[in-house]
Amino acid sequence: MANMFRLLKADEIEARIQSVKENGAVILLYKDARVDQNILDETVGPMNWQKSYSRDNANCTVSIWDGGKMQWISKEDTGTESNTEAQKGLASDSFKRACFNWGIGRELYTAPFTWIKAEYLNITNGRCYDNFKVTRIEYDDQNRISFLEIYNMTKKCICFKWSSKTPQQRAEANERAEGSQKPAEAPRMAQKPSSEYVCSVCGKAIEKRVNDYSVKKYGRPLCMGCQINNSR
Repeated sequence: MANMFRLLKADEIEARIQSVKENGAVILLYKDARVDQNILDETVGPMNWQKSYSRDNANCTVSIWDGGKMQWISKEDTGTESNTEAQKGLASDSFKRACFNWGIGRELYTAPFTWIKAEYLNITNGRCYDNFKVTRIEYDDQNRISFLEIYNMTKKCICFKWSSKTPQQRAEANERAEGSQKPAEAPRMAQKPSSEYVCSVCGKAIEKRVNDYSVKKYGRPLCMGCQINNSR
């Protein structure tokens, strides 16, 4: 069964540092709870889903109303505490994980290993506090990430760009995308081919049969009008 929820857009994906070394850092992609709430509202309607917590917010259950079965369908998962606001972070994490079970943002599991070289970062004493954003993301027909671009907002540069496609496939995809954005050209009017036969008096183009007739009768190419005048 296909996932009922759409894929995440670039501006819905957060990027943060997972670990730092002298020569670079590893970036982790994630979504926040607001994105899950918005997508649930957008897909099933704000009145057709609900969440509940148990075990002091460690577990969250997200339920969606099935109109065909006339019952709530539920999926549950557990979370972990955050470094700040432990209980709030625990509730948020368990909710996001339950939404993963429903398929929201599951494509993030297909992200490539996101290693950023030190030249694109501000690393001081083994730490980096740069801020990042995903500026572009694409998916293949299996809902797997096929292209990813990350921008370092602190250093003001693209710090990571990855594609699962070959350079030739990438160029062809860009060409198709650019072509789809071009305005359609207005249909061209068929141009009337110029005639090789011309009236020797007025210079008007004439058909071959008229030319042949006038040459045979008058000894020179004449249009029908000039033939009438010549007969007078």
